[in-house]
Amino acid sequence: MIRKAARRTMDGIFAVNKPSGVSSNKMILELQNIFSNSKVFQEDLKEAKQKLRSDLSRDKKWTPNRIDKKVNQLKVKIGHGGTLDPLASGVLVIGVGKGTKKLQYYLSGCNKSYETKALLGISTTTGDSEGEIITKNQISHITKAMIKETGEKFVGALTQTPPIFSALKMNGKPLYDYAREGLPLPKPIKPREVTVASIEVHEQDSLLIDHIFKTLESQLDEDGKPKEHALANNPTLNDSPLYFSKEYLEKAERESLPKCVGKPRPLSDSETLPEVLPMFHMTADVSSGTYIRSLVSDFGRALESSAYMVELIRTKQSEWVLGKNVFDMKDFTERDEKVWGGVLKKVLDYGADLNLSEVFSEVSENPKLQFEPAADDKEIKENSILPEKEEEDVSVPLEELLTRKRNIEEVEK
Repeated sequence: MIRKAARRTMDGIFAVNKPSGVSSNKMILELQNIFSNSKVFQEDLKEAKQKLRSDLSRDKKWTPNRIDKKVNQLKVKIGHGGTLDPLASGVLVIGVGKGTKKLQYYLSGCNKSYETKALLGISTTTGDSEGEIITKNQISHITKAMIKETGEKFVGALTQTPPIFSALKMNGKPLYDYAREGLPLPKPIKPREVTVASIEVHEQDSLLIDHIFKTLESQLDEDGKPKEHALANNPTLNDSPLYFSKEYLEKAERESLPKCVGKPRPLSDSETLPEVLPMFHMTADVSSGTYIRSLVSDFGRALESSAYMVELIRTKQSEWVLGKNVFDMKDFTERDEKVWGGVLKKVLDYGADLNLSEVFSEVSENPKLQFEPAADDKEIKENSILPEKEEEDVSVPLEELLTRKRNIEEVEK
């Protein structure tokens, strides 16, 4: 028995380490170009193009030239399971081929871990170092003990207000447009329910000033005045309530702890912030939908001051863990595609239970594990699956043939 070799489809989920300074969309486009131009995905791309051509050919609106152009533009199907801001780095879950249908879980149903660093004393429009300064606040009253105790206030079931500078819209208009125009929102931003499983405050970095992060500078308006003078009075940017977790509030009730804190303490006209702002550093395990920028901003407000994020690393998303089973972009740009193709195929087939460093070593040293594109219409014998069926012996002795002939003649008489 002869059959065609089984085609090795490249469908499934993997993860890549997105560097800071690059958008998630740009990462997707870069991977898509690498895959579409590699031999690793040629069989899948060829099949997808054949299907597209067949589908378009049924529609009389599509001329042969238009069909050819559309088919030639087709690239490997790819998507991500939750965007990262350009400032952020870390785990970006990728779906390829039919794996894109599995991305919904990563978008809404899984936990994530983030490591973040923030500077105290300034709040910004975006909650991070890419925004404009809104307020400057006192920091001299903040102690390491306060920073340690503040983390507990956000652990558990938490109501969180999304940042004004996000992709959310209200009445069809992006929230950040209201902020930029100094307009009040038609209604309050709808808070969302999230879960913060844990917060670890890295005490050795609390109030650290020996770091690499520069203090954000004020931007001047047309009159040469700092923009924060106007932004500080913008209700769109400053009216969101500060929430603590349900679990902390229950503990506060039992132990007679304060359930709220005072408002951020603004700098007086005679006060200035130090040239280098003190930092705090924490790791948080959170549910999907949690805004770390908002968590950082609320952390600063809980200290009766303010804070803005200067670094964010997604260290884990569901089963994908940085340093264990997450690809680096250089794996696809600097390694031979036979090697990364073989490793990627294993990950797509077997999932996250692999150590990529070990698999790369194994595949690099063993050519049999590397990706080799299958030849078109390649046929193989299934000797390893089923034994060849022996041909039946159809020869018949002469005497038996003569006997059969005589019997037939007798019947005909």
